[in-house]
Amino acid sequence: MSEVPEGLYYTKEHEWLRVEGDTVTIGITDHAQDALTDIVYIELPESGMVVDDMGEFAVVESVKSASPIFAPLAGEITAVNEELEDTPELMNTSPYGDGWIIKMTINNPSEIANLMDAAAYKAEIGE
Repeated sequence: MSEVPEGLYYTKEHEWLRVEGDTVTIGITDHAQDALTDIVYIELPESGMVVDDMGEFAVVESVKSASPIFAPLAGEITAVNEELEDTPELMNTSPYGDGWIIKMTINNPSEIANLMDAAAYKAEIGE
């Protein structure tokens, strides 16, 4: 069973969002990191990059495949987890903690309501 913390928002593409005021932190879910297996590299975006709703902002490479990571909502990237450059495996060991990928300010905070809560995401992944 995958870890699916309450209080976060989730996407069908297996990203999670933590809302903190007008900033959201985004990473990949425990389910996603488990499916990818050992993550060996991430192509990180630049802080200040503007992304569209469902715009690709990073690529995660594992021993199995390379997978794009999408911004669930449009906005501007305000912080990037540079620690992942040297230790991309943090996405495996701490997907909801030290393995976060970006922080961003979203254009339309009301759109967060369109994302899944923990119960809906568990149903989505069949758990």
